[in-house]
Amino acid sequence: MESIDSNTMARRPVPPPFPTPPMATEAIGSFYLMKCGTALSIIVVLLAYWYRTEQDVHLDGRLDAVLSSLLLAERKVGSGRVARPRVAVGFGGCVDIVVDGVSLLDKAGVLPSDQPLHHDFIENGEQLAQSFAYFFPPGAASERFVVNSTLFSKLVEASRGVPGHRWSVGGNALVMAGRMAAEGCDVLLGVSGNRDLADVLSGHVTVAGNTVEEPDIHLVLEYPSGAKWGRYTSRRANRYIIHSDKHNPYLASMGHFEQQLRGFQSDLLIIGGLQMMDSFPFKEGEREALLRRLSQLLSSTSPDTSVHFEMASFVDGLLLVELMERVVTHADSLGMNEQELPNLLSHLRDGNVTVLSDSSPRVATVLDQMRELYWLVNERRGKNPSSRSLTRLHVHTLAFQAIIVTRGSQWKNTMSATAKASLTANRHVCGSADINPSKAKLILDESFSVSRRQGSQRIPLQETRPVSCWHEDDYELCVAPVLVCTEVHQTAGGGDNISAAGLVLQI
Repeated sequence: MESIDSNTMARRPVPPPFPTPPMATEAIGSFYLMKCGTALSIIVVLLAYWYRTEQDVHLDGRLDAVLSSLLLAERKVGSGRVARPRVAVGFGGCVDIVVDGVSLLDKAGVLPSDQPLHHDFIENGEQLAQSFAYFFPPGAASERFVVNSTLFSKLVEASRGVPGHRWSVGGNALVMAGRMAAEGCDVLLGVSGNRDLADVLSGHVTVAGNTVEEPDIHLVLEYPSGAKWGRYTSRRANRYIIHSDKHNPYLASMGHFEQQLRGFQSDLLIIGGLQMMDSFPFKEGEREALLRRLSQLLSSTSPDTSVHFEMASFVDGLLLVELMERVVTHADSLGMNEQELPNLLSHLRDGNVTVLSDSSPRVATVLDQMRELYWLVNERRGKNPSSRSLTRLHVHTLAFQAIIVTRGSQWKNTMSATAKASLTANRHVCGSADINPSKAKLILDESFSVSRRQGSQRIPLQETRPVSCWHEDDYELCVAPVLVCTEVHQTAGGGDNISAAGLVLQI
């Protein structure tokens, strides 16, 4: 074997490195870029997670602080009461069938319509599809009368086959009476119901009304935020209610209610449920006669008894004219949501009906509308010496509660009442008396303007004092954020529960 010394080995030429093809060079570069990019992505994800975690902790702490402060404001009033307030409530009672709206329409064979249209009342499945498609995307609450009893019966039957459907007592008067009783009031309830009604009511509720074999049924088509129906997606959770009532439009309990009201000596009289008259096929003169009778009841009410009227979804302009003349003129207080406020305001301005408005209005917009409504109603009443002055106005929206109260009037504890209304919104929608911050969110901005006018003051949302109150002209104004429920149990009846809870601390 030939030996090779180290010198020979050292002098041997070294072969050139194996040439690397151009594609391989690019691949190696890409490999290193991928490694760097992956590392960078991981870092970004970790930073985002850390930031989100920090942000979530901040938001959770903020929610806890706002909740604690609202609870303190609510508890500030009530412990010193000696006697239970006495409240009379009429009208409107029914059996609610609460069902997932999209599932019910699918079950009943009502297909999504390509033509979202408003209808004053529903005559067939096509109009139902068009009407639902009109209100569903913006998540606007609506209520419509179904003149086709066959269609309505078909929908009721279909609802029984929808998973998760449930039955409960409903109707404006029944719901408000239940809330008032739960909040410590003795209640006289003007409603027509079957013999089983008294068994499901509080012992502090006395029913004044005739007995009916079959109560009216309301179908409550609930839907969550983000629900899909065909090409439509709902922007917020809400409900679409349909009914084919036989008793409620006639205020069938009014005679019994009026008789017992005389000796009840109520601190507060609440009137609601009059939307059941909207688009109902009365015989000529029937509706006018009923409202004249109601007007007489209200005008004979003692000045020591405050009167509250709860608005609703109205589309009949003539009915609104009659309500303004026969009912609203006798009320000290009005309650309504973000849809009903611009509708009533539009009617007062120019006689028009506004069917659909912004379902998530800004605080400044609502406050300006409230101010204008307050002055318009009182201006009209100044021409009628027999009318009452509007001294209280409560508007409930998804994001916040707002209450105007005339200074020096009979209404008290406005700050606490606004807080209680806010808390009740969460309790009702989540279906729990205990508020869980992990199932809630704040959608009110960190500050809000008190008006759309240029240069208007902005008020920050203070976690330790979330209810903002201030004086303007002859009234006090309070605004409170709502801890919006993120796991919705039911939206129907929300306005009635919220209004009743706000009133209970102010009488």
